[in-house]
Amino acid sequence: MGRLTTHVLDAAHGCPGSSIQVELYRVEGAALELVAKAETNSDGRCDTPLLQGDDYRSGVYQLQFHAGDYYRARGVTLPEPAFLDVVVLRFGISAEQEHYHVPLLISPYSYSTYRGS
Repeated sequence: MGRLTTHVLDAAHGCPGSSIQVELYRVEGAALELVAKAETNSDGRCDTPLLQGDDYRSGVYQLQFHAGDYYRARGVTLPEPAFLDVVVLRFGISAEQEHYHVPLLISPYSYSTYRGS
């Protein structure tokens, strides 16, 4: 059965991105429906899949990672407004039986992502 997972790596400090607030939204046209909220653990991962079971279905989704709050909590001085405060990733799930893993590599001024395994 399919599921959606994520994790965050902090490229600026060379460590997992822990205690980062993550929100998952289902995108329906112009509307966003909040599906799940989580916080990354000490390994930069959420303790449970963000989406699984009957809630896991094809469609367009949006992950929001509160990177600015994370860096401020680490004592990093950011300009106001921060260049990357909330990182927003919009992606599609087309194969309901597959595991979708969306990793995020962040720094205060850049990010990258890909479909992981």
